[in-house]
Amino acid sequence: MTKAIMLQGTGSDVGKTILVAGLCRLASNRGLNVAPFKPQNMSNNAAVSDDGGEIGRAQWLQALAARIPTSVHMNPVLLKPQTETGSQIIVQGKVFGQAKGRDYQRLKPQLMAAVLDSFRQVSAGRDLVIVEGAGSPAEINLRAGDIANMGFATRADVPVVLVGDIDRGGVIASLVGTHTILTEEDRRQITGYIINKFRGDVTLFDEGISAIGGFTGWPCFGVVPWLKAASRLPAEDSVVLERLARGEGGALKIAVPVLSRIANFDDLDPLRLEPEVDLVFVRGGDPLPVDAGLVILPGSKSTIGDLAEFRANGWDRDLALHVRRGGRVIGICGGYQMLGRTVADPLGLEGAPVTVEGLGLLDVDTVMAAEKTVRNSRAHSLDYDVPLSGYEIHLGVTEGADRARAPVAIDGRADGATSADGRIAGTYLHGLFSSDAYRERLLESFGIRGGGTDYRSLVDAALDDVAAELETHLSKDWLGALLG
Repeated sequence: MTKAIMLQGTGSDVGKTILVAGLCRLASNRGLNVAPFKPQNMSNNAAVSDDGGEIGRAQWLQALAARIPTSVHMNPVLLKPQTETGSQIIVQGKVFGQAKGRDYQRLKPQLMAAVLDSFRQVSAGRDLVIVEGAGSPAEINLRAGDIANMGFATRADVPVVLVGDIDRGGVIASLVGTHTILTEEDRRQITGYIINKFRGDVTLFDEGISAIGGFTGWPCFGVVPWLKAASRLPAEDSVVLERLARGEGGALKIAVPVLSRIANFDDLDPLRLEPEVDLVFVRGGDPLPVDAGLVILPGSKSTIGDLAEFRANGWDRDLALHVRRGGRVIGICGGYQMLGRTVADPLGLEGAPVTVEGLGLLDVDTVMAAEKTVRNSRAHSLDYDVPLSGYEIHLGVTEGADRARAPVAIDGRADGATSADGRIAGTYLHGLFSSDAYRERLLESFGIRGGGTDYRSLVDAALDDVAAELETHLSKDWLGALLG
């Protein structure tokens, strides 16, 4: 039988995603056929799997760590928030429907069959499956019908390791508190715990380990330090944008307005790692910086809702001034749609049926369509004559005069639009900046020499660095039992 282990957190953002990726790479380095699995993910950072459906970008990264193709079964339920209370539901890669939070809670028991089916498919022929939970098993108000944490672990009989984040404080209380409120059945699934994001002398926490063991009886499988290599990996959750600081005064300042339904913002990671780029994530209430040479409007899960928020922040006026001063703008997917004259949603796919004014910087109009485009793509930059690769995930068809100056060809067809003066451009292609050649030419157009960064190799090296750290700091006995 395929061996499996599940990492659950005492809360969100405790580092489960990176730990699973690191363990996948470590297992792969030891010659195991390993795969990641996450029963339920909530994220607007989606990827197109190799079998043609949507999964969370985290599972895409974990599959890269495991050195295997991606599959929709690695993340059978993906929730993509569209409003404050509702999400689009993706099941085994395809749109299943939409639901508000309370309605989804009633729906979850119906989805368990798909989750267990996908787990069987991912496990087939593998030596090991490493499962990532979502949120925390301590959310006992959501335990009935749970498919993300203990509901899955007990049904699939997968042992659980809890992960506690010591950097945020209260890690002893969070672990002991989780033990206290779980049912005996759920408690039996937990085999031990890992302390994550430790800074300083690990021996200072020896008494903490003793205290946790005294209250819970659980062994500690390791104290993992703050993993610097994780900053070189794509981030899954937009919560990290709260912590991303400005760069160190790079020669080119690139401003990115952060909207509530921002999607696929890991498109920007390759630019963030360029030494001459100062990538600034602008929060609501702050103006777009006047010294930015480029403004990038990233993807959005709700173009019309985010467009209204863009205006409410006054960023439409800031962007108009930026353009009048000679600044440049690139829109990706939803950001591309916002740059046009109008965005129409006649079917009410994002809310009530409505047509709204766009930012008017491109002579194009977008109409939301019922059929969703989801595909991996080979592409070519028509601006710089260099190859590209990426993916498309979007609703909507965009047409207009500026489409005659498409910046990109995707699978041989023109995509996107460029203004007559060449300073405003948009495309549906995600992954544009991951092309080292494209990024180098883009920076050269601003008079900047690119850092010669091989982005994919950098990500691969970061995964190896994380794996090496885990091998050093996790229990040798536990790793030996898990990996052989």
